[in-house]
Amino acid sequence: MSETQCLVYENLKIMPQALLSSENYHTLLIESISDHIFIVTLNRPQASNAFNTQMVREIYQLFEGIALDQTDYRCIVVTGAGKRAFCAGADLKERRSMDDSVWLRQHLEIERMVRAIKDCPIPVIGAVNGAAYGGGCELACLMDFLYASETARFALPETGLGIIPGAGGTQTLPRTVGERRAKEIVLTGRSFTAHEALEWGLVNQVVPIDQLLSSAIETAEIISANAPIAIRQAKESIQKGMQMSLSEALAFEIQAYNRTVPTRDRREGIQAFNEKRRPKFEGN
Repeated sequence: MSETQCLVYENLKIMPQALLSSENYHTLLIESISDHIFIVTLNRPQASNAFNTQMVREIYQLFEGIALDQTDYRCIVVTGAGKRAFCAGADLKERRSMDDSVWLRQHLEIERMVRAIKDCPIPVIGAVNGAAYGGGCELACLMDFLYASETARFALPETGLGIIPGAGGTQTLPRTVGERRAKEIVLTGRSFTAHEALEWGLVNQVVPIDQLLSSAIETAEIISANAPIAIRQAKESIQKGMQMSLSEALAFEIQAYNRTVPTRDRREGIQAFNEKRRPKFEGN
């Protein structure tokens, strides 16, 4: 580990070997499903899993740590505790006594959380188990893709509170559902169902609540069985390419492709195909 990484970890107060231990978090539950997959559960069910300042800090500590530490994990599933809510957004009870300066300082930390999730190098699957309102909907929009329970609902009601979505919602949502639909959602503040979210392209699959996690984990297992370097390069190519012109994006794709060519995983994949066996990818 580099000196820079050590300094950052010291600032985060979580050492890399303890990064995925639930003991180091008060608002998150971390559960390893396998050597390559773990689940992050937003764990404030008494507050509908709304994020207070502590949860915001713990989320960005976790995701920044993952980006810094080259772990063996290849996929993350994010969900909420209980069946009622995925995340109700920012904790307005905590914000009730904030003056403008404190509010803005807290929001700087929310912005850091947004960047940490958006820039996560490995795939992040959202398992939306209930209400995803305000910042919770924005949090869901930051995932690479979403599965939702049949009872899940979404909303961005900020304009009814005198603010606008400020955790990426006015940018991520139109990139997912289109400009006109996003304007309707944001300007009205109305909630919408999981099936509407599926129809509009925000959600990939709607399943019964008791099948939600297993469905997300099943997909995570498929992803984690593929070559991890290729997965990271493919994710980055799609994500960054969407912000470029087609010509620039095609050039970026070739750069990402070329990074996979000299890897042992590429050679293993071709050899396994010719030997009619499953490849064993090691991420190098």
